[in-house]
Amino acid sequence: MFLLPVVIVGVVVGLLLGGRIDRIADVRLRAPWLFYLAIGLQLLAFPSLFMPWQASEGIATALSIGSYVCLLAVFVLNRRLTGMPIAGAGMLLNLAAIMSNGGHMPALPRAMRDAGLAYTGVHNNSVAEAHPRLVWFVDRWAAPSWIPAGNVFSVGDVLIGVGAVVLIAAAMGARLPFRAPVTPAADGDGA
Repeated sequence: MFLLPVVIVGVVVGLLLGGRIDRIADVRLRAPWLFYLAIGLQLLAFPSLFMPWQASEGIATALSIGSYVCLLAVFVLNRRLTGMPIAGAGMLLNLAAIMSNGGHMPALPRAMRDAGLAYTGVHNNSVAEAHPRLVWFVDRWAAPSWIPAGNVFSVGDVLIGVGAVVLIAAAMGARLPFRAPVTPAADGDGA
């Protein structure tokens, strides 16, 4: 559910800054299949309401970490795209929090309470933890109640969301205020 609002915001920002949706088709991602593989691994690891099975904790953790490896590979291969370094930094922060806390993303109890969540143990690779390692990188805030299927989120999630919005808006050809304008090479410049 996290990606849908981010995509909508990215498209709206892109339109407001003069971009066009049809320009997204011109973006050439390297190894896009890795992104789809990462989503598939997440669905296998945490099928929730979508699938009639449940993966064991060990398998789910391995699949989840594997999905992060795929996403980091997408970042590295596509780091030239505007916004991708921001999203990649968020992925690295989330992976650091997960790896330093036994393969699960800790959620602070206060954030869980604020989000209306109550569980013990591991739930969709999230674990309630009052004193996690790398505390600034864990799920520490509750999503506002008006966000559909809102949950808890981390600074890494914020960076992933901001990076995705910038990536979408840039792909739409939006006039981003912090990006240098692209100037075509003059004839005879050898560029």
